[in-house]
Amino acid sequence: MRRRPDILIRLIAAFKLLKGAMLIALGVGALSMRHHHDGGVSTWVHALAADPHGRYLTEVLARVTSLDAHQLRQIGIGSLAYASVFLVEGVGLLLRKPWAEIMTVIVTTSFIPLECYELVHHRSWAKVLVILVNVVVVLYLLRRLHREKHWPFHR
Repeated sequence: MRRRPDILIRLIAAFKLLKGAMLIALGVGALSMRHHHDGGVSTWVHALAADPHGRYLTEVLARVTSLDAHQLRQIGIGSLAYASVFLVEGVGLLLRKPWAEIMTVIVTTSFIPLECYELVHHRSWAKVLVILVNVVVVLYLLRRLHREKHWPFHR
């Protein structure tokens, strides 16, 4: 039986793969900055052609340079581990595997309470949007799993 292409599944997969790629960059960057006296930040600032005196960049630089090698290692390893979850989800969704849809529901749902907690303490429209998108993704995948009888608890 040939399945019809599902643009929403592909968009969710692309988003997961993009987040995975960004986390890989963060993880590799954090791990590579452990051995430089300034955290290797000046190299990154020049490579990105960023204004080193900009307000937001100054705040980010202050936070990054205050991290020690152990903290950078934790951030690097954590980012790479989290990236692997996103990559597995993204590839599984592209391959239209029901287990990937179930995994995406579980992983995405597990972070919604954390995102709500973060929203209560640091309110922003971006955080509200992220929560709404995640809820819509979970509801869409649950409906799809139920419709295609792939949900493990389906009767």
